[in-house]
Amino acid sequence: MGPTLPGGPGSVRVVIAPDSFKGSLTATAVCAAIETGVRRALPDAEVVRVPMADGGEGTLDCILGAVGGEEIALTVAGPLGQPVRARYGLSPDGRSAVVELASASGLPLLAGATDPLRADTAGTGELIADAIGRGARDVLVCIGGSASTDGGAGLLRALGVRFEDAGGEELPPGGAGLAGLARVEMSGVAEAVRETRFRIACDVTNPLVGPEGAAAVFGPQKGASAEQVRLLDAALTRFGDVLAERFGVRVHDLPGAGAAGGTCGGMVAVLGAEPVRGCELVADTVGLPAALAGTDLVITGEGRVDRQSAGGKVVSLVARLAGDRGVPAVALAGEVVLPIDELYALGLTAAFSIADGPRTLAAMTASAAPLLAAAAEQAVRLRSA
Repeated sequence: MGPTLPGGPGSVRVVIAPDSFKGSLTATAVCAAIETGVRRALPDAEVVRVPMADGGEGTLDCILGAVGGEEIALTVAGPLGQPVRARYGLSPDGRSAVVELASASGLPLLAGATDPLRADTAGTGELIADAIGRGARDVLVCIGGSASTDGGAGLLRALGVRFEDAGGEELPPGGAGLAGLARVEMSGVAEAVRETRFRIACDVTNPLVGPEGAAAVFGPQKGASAEQVRLLDAALTRFGDVLAERFGVRVHDLPGAGAAGGTCGGMVAVLGAEPVRGCELVADTVGLPAALAGTDLVITGEGRVDRQSAGGKVVSLVARLAGDRGVPAVALAGEVVLPIDELYALGLTAAFSIADGPRTLAAMTASAAPLLAAAAEQAVRLRSA
């Protein structure tokens, strides 16, 4: 029996629009694995790959792949000051740049040797400064995956901002030092930086401080103990207080200000940066809404489908866009932990784990591509039966 998807045999159109599987496969590699499975079930299907990202790791590659441009690589300071090789993208006309915080200031760069009180974002600021020096005046900063809880102070310091204590001495790097913040000096900020439009792509809505803030929610992921979380939250509160007094912008409770250890909040207050929903920006940039026209089935996915998936992640956006067009959407993930009613509330038709039995995380990671292909084949066969 042939496929009975809308459109009839031989004209089935499948759009594949997943996020990366962190630590395992890029979004492009996930697309390739899923397409392998789709073609086993429907050899003549029209398959459209649309690699996605949510504003965190992988966003740079998605945008460069969609619009082109130049990839710039240079050596900058890592989260603890160590030299790291990082990269960013320049648009074909050189006027816009995409900087991925994880490239210079990401948690994986520490290889487990975390220092939550001292880690900072200076390297990301160095990437931005280089882009501005080359003529970029519209900078998109993708801020997922940070190693620090410094409120973006390191990034801002690299752009000429000076953070001083009551004695006029510059604060040390890292979030803990912000507890001693007394004033912010802007005289060292170049005119080119002041002229630049900054946008921040993020995928969380956490405020800067408090029980849902940067330190409380994300600090433990970066190695912070309970006492260090309290210290960092107090330091960020002081940071927010001084920024509010200096710039007239209160970011303590601003949704998203806690992203990347408070980097979003610091950039909003000091640079007037504009937060944007990362996955929505990526979807528009890579042309996902247009790709969904005339589509019979959408397959999306990410490493884990859970309650965070509903808060602006790729799976929820793809499901919503597909649902708005009456297109069934299936999610594939390493783990699916949402109750079935919440999965449906996202707009998904179905969601499947790619696990084929009890496996360790290492085994799942190593076999992610063939497991994705097998799950995609089964999903498409079920839909076309």
